[in-house]
Amino acid sequence: MVDDAHEPTVRSKRADARRNEQTLLDAAAAVFVASGVEAPVRDIAARAGVGTGTIYRHFPTRADLIVAVYRHQIEACAEAGPALLASAASPHAALGRWIGLFVDFLVTKHGLASVLRSDDPGFQSLHAHFLDRLLPVCSELLDAAVASGEIRPGLKPYQLMRGVGNLCIGAERDPEYDARRLVGILVAGLRQPADDRP
Repeated sequence: MVDDAHEPTVRSKRADARRNEQTLLDAAAAVFVASGVEAPVRDIAARAGVGTGTIYRHFPTRADLIVAVYRHQIEACAEAGPALLASAASPHAALGRWIGLFVDFLVTKHGLASVLRSDDPGFQSLHAHFLDRLLPVCSELLDAAVASGEIRPGLKPYQLMRGVGNLCIGAERDPEYDARRLVGILVAGLRQPADDRP
């Protein structure tokens, strides 16, 4: 028989554990974006305000940590889309801010390929999860920007995400290459000329 008096404590501990894991994943994502997926674990621990042992307890290998960050960033990107649509000045502004988050995600995603072989079943399921979660969000943002008359119709979400991804390839290894600037130009170029707007 379960002791009902202990149930709130158990739930509270689970909630605390989830929050702690989210803090670790946020810290790891920020460090990976800034320094790549090979960044020292001590840098992630310092950013999260924990010891390295805590990270290894949650994520025994670097691959475990990178895959967890990848999934965490997919969810963060997916949840950000509707929130940005509700809070940004316009659908085009929401799309631009979401693409900025997507670029951060892509930096980590490129590092994932060096940790997981592309023929690894885990890699394939992550890629499918990525498409399942993010294509609908990108579609919603594009549809809203088209409906508002801010951007031209006809661009498919997969085309936009693939184009942004291609602009980001290799950017982390070349300090002379500013992928963010080019992605910004791409997003600005989606705008419908003012005299063509309804």
